[in-house]
Amino acid sequence: MKYRIITFLFLASLVFGANAQDKMLTSDQLMDGSLYPARMRGLQFIGKTDNYSFVKDNVLYTANNKSEKQLLTLEQLNEALKTINGQQLRYFPNVSFINDREFSFYSNGKMFVYNLKSKTISNPLEYPANAENLDIEKTTHQYAYTKGYDLYVVKGNKEKVFSGEDNDIVYGQAVHRSEFGIEKGTFWSPKGSLLAFYKMDQSMVTDYPIVNTALRVAETAPEAYPMAGMKSHEVEVGIYNTLNDKVVYLKTRKDTSVAERENYLTNISWSPDERYVYIAKINRGQNHMWLECYNVESGNLEKVLFEEKNDRYVEPMSGLTFVPNNPNQFLWLSQRDGYRHIYLYDIDGNLLKQVTKGNFEVQSIIGFDAKAEKVFFYSNIENPMERAAYSVDLKTGNIVRITSEKGTHSIVMNSKGNMFIDMYSSTDVPFKAMLVNDKAKTLKDIHTSANPLADYRMPEIEVGTIKSADGVTDLCYRLIKPINYNDGKKHPTLVYVYGGPHSQMVTESWLAGANLYFLFLAQQGYVVFTVDNRGTDNRGFEFESVIHRNLGVAEMADQMKGVEFLRTLPYVDENRIGVEGWSFGGFMTISLKLTHPDVFKVGCAGGPVIDWKWYEVMYGERYMDTPQENPEGYKSTSLLGKVNSLDGKLLVIHGAEDPTVLWQHSLEFVHECIKAKKQVDYFVYPHHPHNVRGLDRLHLYKKMYEYYQQNL
Repeated sequence: MKYRIITFLFLASLVFGANAQDKMLTSDQLMDGSLYPARMRGLQFIGKTDNYSFVKDNVLYTANNKSEKQLLTLEQLNEALKTINGQQLRYFPNVSFINDREFSFYSNGKMFVYNLKSKTISNPLEYPANAENLDIEKTTHQYAYTKGYDLYVVKGNKEKVFSGEDNDIVYGQAVHRSEFGIEKGTFWSPKGSLLAFYKMDQSMVTDYPIVNTALRVAETAPEAYPMAGMKSHEVEVGIYNTLNDKVVYLKTRKDTSVAERENYLTNISWSPDERYVYIAKINRGQNHMWLECYNVESGNLEKVLFEEKNDRYVEPMSGLTFVPNNPNQFLWLSQRDGYRHIYLYDIDGNLLKQVTKGNFEVQSIIGFDAKAEKVFFYSNIENPMERAAYSVDLKTGNIVRITSEKGTHSIVMNSKGNMFIDMYSSTDVPFKAMLVNDKAKTLKDIHTSANPLADYRMPEIEVGTIKSADGVTDLCYRLIKPINYNDGKKHPTLVYVYGGPHSQMVTESWLAGANLYFLFLAQQGYVVFTVDNRGTDNRGFEFESVIHRNLGVAEMADQMKGVEFLRTLPYVDENRIGVEGWSFGGFMTISLKLTHPDVFKVGCAGGPVIDWKWYEVMYGERYMDTPQENPEGYKSTSLLGKVNSLDGKLLVIHGAEDPTVLWQHSLEFVHECIKAKKQVDYFVYPHHPHNVRGLDRLHLYKKMYEYYQQNL
């Protein structure tokens, strides 16, 4: 496939005075939020109507394709609040419409429901201030939450507690370290009378000591961390009936073997009639998946609907989507033909048809039209850098693009599925919201954000493709040029890399997916380059899984093709090329620095994986298998034995309380550097986990920038 090279200047399409574009970014502006595009708050359809709402200047508005008017002011909302508990709000809250006349909102540990017709607020639902993983059933107002490792389920004045005797048993939280699309640990049934929840036993998992040094005498906060090839935790799924207080655990194990206990229980889905729960069960080897149906009253396995196998790995990321008004049919997303597509099944596991097909990825399912004849979904059919919305006819397979403009889109549907609020950005548009119909016709321009960088001297950003190391595959790149790149001089260049699965750095969105830090560097005279190598996301299974059992090999080969491209540019100083990345990107940064010390003068690696045998089971074994199964792969990808190749400057940064890439990784790398008599620069962020966030992130930006100024 071919993609055009797009070069754009962020102010080229706008007309300003001669002195309007001479401001420069300061490092302090990188984190204050003032230079990001303004977005409208609360855009959503109101109940089952075609009217939509939004919040502006502390007023809730209602609008349609012809007009808009005030619905409720902050003062009116506060008047209603006085009758409940006297609480007063400073800003209009984020609201969620329950129906045509009621919306809910949260404030100070309470959920309120406001009735637009009666102009009253119902008695608030109050939950503990320290509640975590709050999951409210919006119809019955029952709710579940966790505190510590315990799960609490509340119905009116009745509370059910699931509690282990110690911290080895965890209830109601995300399991399997949030892999396989798992984002939470509780799942309300469609009618709200039943709650499915995870129960995780991690008593057999090695506790890793995360150290809190903020106390006078430092304390450890053990993290149950199952390393690749070591014992994993064991998970069950419970069903709690709030009507009769009965608890049933699904019988997901065929026997008591370790293999059965270590299966992954993913993508929990309810049947519309609440009689069954579906689970995508995956073996620890992650090359075999069973889609299973369980009876919620007995906990028995009713049937295995189908299986999926792959020599590399199987990775379901979303559960069943039942067809409305047809409880006998559901949609399933699978990469079985090489790309993630929609498949239509019946509840007996019979494949009725493959709904979408082609060299593109269905990124997620959005919903259905009123007659359940069309399915709406996000995909990148025309351009791998995009996320657009489409519909597909379940009978004919005819696909229609709903979002006509190029970009990265997010849509909100009305209840009929024939009208949408389309919110998007692109390389040309900071942010725009439009009202569109199912024929991709724009009914109304709702909001267009001004360019927040209009008064600043901005660099050119070029987006295009180069060939990968296999000579066949197109790789998307983003090239940010220094503001004075045509001055006849050679400029230092920074290669920013992530390069791992489930990532895409170059997108058809504002700044092409870049951030203000990269623009700041370009204003200071740096070239900033990023290429999405093989192994990254949204390009099909072969593109991503080529890295299997040899992480870093294909990725580095593709990154070096990027360097070859950079060397053809007259303004790039090939003697001053640096590389930077975090997490998997930190692994890539050090791998590139050690493998090609003659190319990369400077490296800056944050939270780097150094040896995959220290990484967790679920992610590590998917891409590398176990150290016992793939000893050569683990040996060849470990950076510990390559420190003798270190030359030039390398800065390694780590959060001291990182529970994802353990501090051990970079500490042992430094230890090997010392043994090899190699100098390496090292910086630690105390009390930070895997990412440096908050105000300390500005410190991080300044730290890296000063390092490049001194050494690149």
